[in-house]
Amino acid sequence: MRLKDLEEELCLLKAQSLYRNLKRIDSPQSDMVTIDGREHISLCSNNYLGLANHRTLKDAAISAAEKYGTGAAASRLISGNMALHERLESITASFKQTEDALIFNTGYMANTGIIQSLASDKDVIFSDELNHASIIDGCRMSRATVFIYKHRDVDNLRLLLAGSKGFGKKIIITESVFSMDGDIAPIPDIKNAAIEHDAILIVDDAHATGVLGKIGRGSSEHFGIKPDAGLLQIQMGTYSKALGSFGAYIAGPMVLKEFLINKARSFIYTTALPPGVLGASIASIKIIQENDTLLKRLWDNTRFFRERLKGLGFNTLDSETPIIPVLIGSAEDTIQFSERLFQEGIFAAPIRPPTVPEGSCRIRTTITAAHSVGNIEYCTEIFEKVGKELRII
Repeated sequence: MRLKDLEEELCLLKAQSLYRNLKRIDSPQSDMVTIDGREHISLCSNNYLGLANHRTLKDAAISAAEKYGTGAAASRLISGNMALHERLESITASFKQTEDALIFNTGYMANTGIIQSLASDKDVIFSDELNHASIIDGCRMSRATVFIYKHRDVDNLRLLLAGSKGFGKKIIITESVFSMDGDIAPIPDIKNAAIEHDAILIVDDAHATGVLGKIGRGSSEHFGIKPDAGLLQIQMGTYSKALGSFGAYIAGPMVLKEFLINKARSFIYTTALPPGVLGASIASIKIIQENDTLLKRLWDNTRFFRERLKGLGFNTLDSETPIIPVLIGSAEDTIQFSERLFQEGIFAAPIRPPTVPEGSCRIRTTITAAHSVGNIEYCTEIFEKVGKELRII
């Protein structure tokens, strides 16, 4: 491939309104961010609890760096396994109410690592059609046979499970909160289907950790699901969204942790997370366990914004969470809508294929505990103004 070929492909993306570029933020991540020297209300961050610039997390990161240095210097199986890694894993397991937990550097690495470790070309995976790209890539790398079931459709899942003969392991994978639609998977029904068909269940709790449940433990707390001796249930989650830090975890039985330490390539062959990040994650979990004020504010803000948008006539799909998509349709209209919002001081990114199916382009808004009621009201006023200008409502 020549440079000219790359240039031609980029030109094609621009012509299809699928070209992406970076916007530089010159401020901390919060409800307001500075872009091009101007403050904008941020409606596209996963900083659900507003912890990414929290003083306690910053102090914990500084303290950890002062005590343990700036880097782990190696993978954990070489010399990078530090006291803070083990402490965060213990705290995470307690928080998720599982036997143990294992830290990964990113959610992408956690999903690809666990799927590739558990599945082989002799096995079969059942994946929700709207699962995250990291799950899709993990399925591909595993070389397992993959059946895609209709979104949140447990009857379709059961039909596919019943028709899968001659495979080794059966693995069901779903997000709990879907990152582009904001709806919630029917985890109890999926769990029952897994038990009926002797399948492993993997739940991606990335957007549920810190958001769902009485104190933010995630989908298991939200649904009141307890560990079942007859089911290998695995929870993946991240520290990088509601928890305001960085990294990811797998939570489940102790033997699963031991298995992944020996088999997960994305764990084995990467330098361990640095002390500052670990310190911030530990502090974050402590904050949300001790005080539910931020979580309550998050949900109050979420309900207020969603109802305002729906009242204006916007289609927010089946959102049940702080992820509130505003369906636009075409890529061209979605880009124009996002650009008009930006001109009015609102940063909300356009979501287009391949992230979402063609014809379902949207503005993916996310509300946080850090947003003020006044800023939310301003956003709804601008959405109404732009929506009418572009004849979306």
